[in-house]
Amino acid sequence: MVPEGRLKIMFKKEKNVRPFEGIKIIDITHVLAGPFAAYQLALLGADVIKVEDPHECDQSREGGSDQDLADKKMGLQFMTQASNKRSITLNLKTEKGREVLKKLVKDADILVENYRAGAFAKLGLGYAEMSAINPRLIYCSMTAFGQDGPRGHMTAYDHAIQSTSGMMYTTGTKEVNPLKTGSPIIDYACGTMNAFALSAALFQRERTGKGQYIDSAMLDVALILMGSHITNYARTGKEPGPKGNRMEYASSQYYEAKDGPMMIAASNKGQHERFFTAIGRPDIAKQSSYKERREHYKEHTKIVEDIIATKTAQEWEDFLQSRHVPATRTRKIGEAIKDPQLKSRNILHTHEHLPGLTGSLTVPVMAFKFEHGGPRVETPPPGFGEHNEQVLGQLGYSAADIKAMKEEGAI
Repeated sequence: MVPEGRLKIMFKKEKNVRPFEGIKIIDITHVLAGPFAAYQLALLGADVIKVEDPHECDQSREGGSDQDLADKKMGLQFMTQASNKRSITLNLKTEKGREVLKKLVKDADILVENYRAGAFAKLGLGYAEMSAINPRLIYCSMTAFGQDGPRGHMTAYDHAIQSTSGMMYTTGTKEVNPLKTGSPIIDYACGTMNAFALSAALFQRERTGKGQYIDSAMLDVALILMGSHITNYARTGKEPGPKGNRMEYASSQYYEAKDGPMMIAASNKGQHERFFTAIGRPDIAKQSSYKERREHYKEHTKIVEDIIATKTAQEWEDFLQSRHVPATRTRKIGEAIKDPQLKSRNILHTHEHLPGLTGSLTVPVMAFKFEHGGPRVETPPPGFGEHNEQVLGQLGYSAADIKAMKEEGAI
């Protein structure tokens, strides 16, 4: 059962209560995918306690392009998805460290870990042991290939999964292929998928009263991201090749304007008709069936290339968007994050003052808005083990106990 005190938090009827207020999450993950999953729930109100080994911090604390912050174990890769979390250190290879974790589990709702398959079970900290302590616990294991199968013992990171999943062969151009994507999309998709899985498991628990074990694999996520490619290949046996910036239709692909690149995305029939009418080619606008568009692809592409080269990318964006044709000038990140649209969406949060650090820090929030009780950043990324005394004190450990654990190397 959920402790009575927490029921009052979980089910209070205040308008601005967030979905996961009162939910306690033990986050024993590192690098990107796992921490990002827990971060998503933290933004929605969960109390996330990040657990790290006292002798080996999350490697993302020492990553990122600001070396000064990395030296302080507050690297930008870590801080991207660490707001709203509390940080403790536990050496799970020690009996005392495992004892503390089991105490944390007693009233926790979720435990997330992303270590090698079977590693936690060998320590006596697997789902069987933890669910015996707390039958309502939702336990999520995130690995490269899953807990079993012929690849279950293998490890990987985002770019290795892009390689083995087939994704790299669908990326790039005929001349430059295979190619890794510029962003670690598998990691972020895996984090998002697991936030969804955890949310679903929490909802299921409200109906059944039972906890859940989630076996999540990065390879599975990569394949889901290529769903249409997989269905097409399974049916026809045709390998999806790299298309680069070119697509199936001339009205929906990359072009060079007078001053630089842009992307036109007039994908459906109506948009095709509006686009070609707008650029003065009503004759081509009539060739709007998908079959005609494929058959005349090269001819249409050459015509569009010549027309788009006559104006700047911004002129084309303004002109075409005013006629309900999807088209955008191609921007770098530096310009994209200054777009006033982002401010209206509250997708980014800036920490103006960070303890012990100079300057501000901008971090992503979430990719959606709620009318009320939505995601928000409340506290800055925590220092390494910053909340040891606070969390252990809440578990009933005295100052002397905590000092002894430090001396033993348990925290």
